[in-house]
Amino acid sequence: MSRAAQYQIQDGEEQAAILRLSGDWSTTGIGRQGDRLEKDLAGRAVVALDLTELGRFDTAGALALAQATGQAIPETAWSERPEAGRIYAMVEKLDRESCTPPRRSHPVTRTFAKIGLGVYDFLAEAMLSLAFLGRLIVAVGLALRQPGAIRWPAWFSQAERAGLDAIPIIAVTNFFIGAVIAFLGANLLTQFGAGVFTVQLVAVSVLREFAVVITSVLLAGRSASSFAAEIGSMRMNQEVDAMQVMGVDPFQALVIPRLAAMLIMLPLLTFVGMVAGLFGGALVTWSELAYGPAFFIQRITEDPMMDTHLMVGLVKAPVFAVVVAAIGCRQGMSVAGDVESLGRRVTAAVVQAIFAIIFLDAVFAMIFLELNL
Repeated sequence: MSRAAQYQIQDGEEQAAILRLSGDWSTTGIGRQGDRLEKDLAGRAVVALDLTELGRFDTAGALALAQATGQAIPETAWSERPEAGRIYAMVEKLDRESCTPPRRSHPVTRTFAKIGLGVYDFLAEAMLSLAFLGRLIVAVGLALRQPGAIRWPAWFSQAERAGLDAIPIIAVTNFFIGAVIAFLGANLLTQFGAGVFTVQLVAVSVLREFAVVITSVLLAGRSASSFAAEIGSMRMNQEVDAMQVMGVDPFQALVIPRLAAMLIMLPLLTFVGMVAGLFGGALVTWSELAYGPAFFIQRITEDPMMDTHLMVGLVKAPVFAVVVAAIGCRQGMSVAGDVESLGRRVTAAVVQAIFAIIFLDAVFAMIFLELNL
C-alpha cells in the first residue's frame, strides 16, 4: 500500500529548518506536497533531515524537494538513507543545471513576431520559387535543344493521367455550370422580356471565363496535388537523389514531362469543357424557354464576337497549364524527409495553384478590357 507523503518543519538556528519526512515520497504518494512545502518553508534553508519514517523515495519526491527548498540540502543530512541522498543529489543537480523555461512575451510582441515570421516565410517562398523557375527555364531550353533526349513514354503517360482521365469530371462539371447559368439567365431575363439573350449569356460566360477557369481549378486539385505527392514521395524515398547520382536530371525526368502534358492537355480539356457547358445551357434553354438546339446554335454562329470569346478562353489555357504544373512540381521538389512535410506541400500546391488561377484570370480580364476584346 502506498502511503501519502507527509512532512513536519522544526525551527533551527538562524532561520534554518529541520525537515521531518514520512510516508512515500514517490510518484504515487507525493501529490501536491511539494507546492505546500515550498510555501511553508518560505525561503528558509533546510540544514537537517529526519528520515526515520520515510518510506519509498524516487525521482518524483527528489524533484519536489529540490524545487521546494530552492537550494541543495547538505549531503550529511541523508546519512540515515544514503540511497535516497544519491537520488536527491542527482535530481537536484539536473534541476539546477537545466535551463529555465522561457518567459512568455507580451501579446503585442507575439503578434508582431508572427507578422515578421509570415513576411520572412513569404519572401523565402518567393526566392525558392524564382530559383525553381530559373531551373525550369534552363531545363526547357535543354529539352528543346536536344529533342532526341526527350522521354516520350513519360510524356504520353502523364498526358493520359493528367488529361484523358480527367475528361469525365471536366465534362460533367462544365455541363452543370452551363445549365446553372442558363437557369439564372432564363429566370432573370424573361422578367424584362429579353429571354432570347440567355443564349448569348451562356455562350459568353462559358467560352470566355467559366470553361477555362473551372477546368484549371479542377486540374489544380486533381493534377497539381498528384504532381506534388508523386515527386514528394520520391524525395522522401531519396529516389531523386539516386537519379542525380546516376547522372539523370530530375527536371528532365520528372518536371518537363508533367509540364508538357499539362501544356498540351489543358487547352484540349478547356475545349471539352466549352462544348459540355454549351450543351448544358442548350438543354436548359430548350426546356425552360422552348428554344430548340437549332435556334441555340444559330444565335451563337450569327454573333461575330463569339470567335473572340472563344479565342480569349483558349489563350488563357496554356498559361494556366504552366502555372498548375510548375506549382505542383515545385512543391513536390520542396518536400523534406517526413510525412508531415509531404502533407503541407500537397496542400500548398492546391491552394497556391487555385489562387494563381484566380489572380491570373483577373489580370487577363483587365488586359482584354484595355484591348477591347
